[in-house]
Amino acid sequence: MKVVVVGGVAGGMSFAARARRLAEDAEIVVLERDPYVSYANCGLPYHLGGEIPDRDALILHTPKSLADSLALDVRTGHEVLSIDPPEHEVRVRDLATGREYVESYDALVLSAGATPVRPGIPGVDLPQVRTLRSVPDVDALQGLLAAGATRAVVVGAGFIGLESAEALRHRGLQVTLVELAPQVLPVLDPEMARGIELALERGGVDVRLATSVTGVYDDDGGAVQVVLSDGGTLGADLVLLAVGVRPETSLAADAGLIRNARGSLVVDAQLRTTAPGVYAVGDAIEVVDAVTGAQVSVPLAGLANRQGRAVADRIFGRGGRATTALGTAIVRVFDTVAATTGRSETALRAAGVDVHTVHLHPGHHAGYFPGAQALHLKVVFGVDGRVLGAQATGGEGVDKRIDVLATAIRAGLHVHDLADLELAYAPPFNSAKDPVNMAGFMAENILAGDLALWSAADLDTAGPDSVLLDVRSRAEYAAGHLPGALNIPHTQLRTRLGEVPAGVPVHVYCASGFRSYLALRVLRQSGWDHVRSLSGGLATLRLARPALTLLTGEPTDMLATGRP
Repeated sequence: MKVVVVGGVAGGMSFAARARRLAEDAEIVVLERDPYVSYANCGLPYHLGGEIPDRDALILHTPKSLADSLALDVRTGHEVLSIDPPEHEVRVRDLATGREYVESYDALVLSAGATPVRPGIPGVDLPQVRTLRSVPDVDALQGLLAAGATRAVVVGAGFIGLESAEALRHRGLQVTLVELAPQVLPVLDPEMARGIELALERGGVDVRLATSVTGVYDDDGGAVQVVLSDGGTLGADLVLLAVGVRPETSLAADAGLIRNARGSLVVDAQLRTTAPGVYAVGDAIEVVDAVTGAQVSVPLAGLANRQGRAVADRIFGRGGRATTALGTAIVRVFDTVAATTGRSETALRAAGVDVHTVHLHPGHHAGYFPGAQALHLKVVFGVDGRVLGAQATGGEGVDKRIDVLATAIRAGLHVHDLADLELAYAPPFNSAKDPVNMAGFMAENILAGDLALWSAADLDTAGPDSVLLDVRSRAEYAAGHLPGALNIPHTQLRTRLGEVPAGVPVHVYCASGFRSYLALRVLRQSGWDHVRSLSGGLATLRLARPALTLLTGEPTDMLATGRP
């Protein structure tokens, strides 16, 4: 059996390594156009920022090390020019010599990946305009820094854009981050992304949202002028494009392999393309979303690695097949971490899926143990109680909870299962009720009808006869409250029920949602039927509505007039 692999890095090298472990007698040829076949591309921003000072630490393997350890025939600087599926051959050019030759195969694995999107705007090909996806990319950026760059514009506030903005700030540059969407990290729901925007601002990044770059033009002294859609301009010594990637499938398409409307190669459950004996993995294909069942692009290294292993299992008789994708991802932005798994509320509602959500703000470990940090957690679940997605921001503990919730979604767990999970507990690590358990408790209460929530959107739709009830302390109310809110601390509610108007909707709120839930239970069991608690309290509301102005001043101990 002879297998030719087109492209290395995550998918291709994962296949080749697994294939050798399964078949010592197989001939395995890896053809890679670039100089590097196995490197940590996820580490590139951290090398750019100086946290990984040794560039060679990013190079995981070389052709020699792969030949020595796995007997692989790895040829870097060899570009595949064409594929001939009927003849089971590829035409290759050795870029160092210009020599062209034909390589035959019994099976062909395509791992060509994706290429960074370069918008069709003036100046996009200037030498100061770069992308960050490969070792040569980071070398070019390091060259600009060594030449004295002091100002950078990063275009795109996805994962790579955020990591790059942080890296360039670590190197002392003045950084402006430009994002077309009205929020950073568009994969998150808006209220969860707000914490990352604040972290960028604390880190000294100038964030420009709902803005695009319309052109880049030469300036004096090797700098450029970046023109924005709002009419403004930014001087820069480097411009880093991080606006996404597109699948690298032109070679396969020229060979007659079928692509979908988005340019990705069509593969079946065994990762076979439409040409016999030809498989594809990584960023060039789409996968099945584990939550919705839709075909989606998930350009993540972990998924490509698993696909490479699955194809090796398939070719060598182990029955490998593709797995569905959750899109689990995490990013650190200065002092804040954000992570996501499954589908967001925004995406599910756009797809017509009816969902519930809970927001909570527990500490990442026991509050009485020193160093507890706030964890902002959102869990999305269906009306049937199945867990569909989760997002978290904060510091310590974000990764742990998202990994638990990713496992829950993969296993098809119900919110009742979240409540029952037995997770490791000791005060330095956790609370006796883990935040995941707490999310399960809250979701159970919603499904049982014991808890009803209101959110930021309800500020605009609440009727004039509804009541806002602030159940925080008098001092908290005085420091900042919603306009028109009545203040009755939750500890006094039982003795002051007569001050709460009856027969109208009551919207209760507190700082994080717990005291308002207690108040809701008191009111519900005292004859008030239409009571809802603010999801996540003011902590979430102020993230969802950053322009919201809270009033200050002592409560009047009577129902105030006016609406927020």
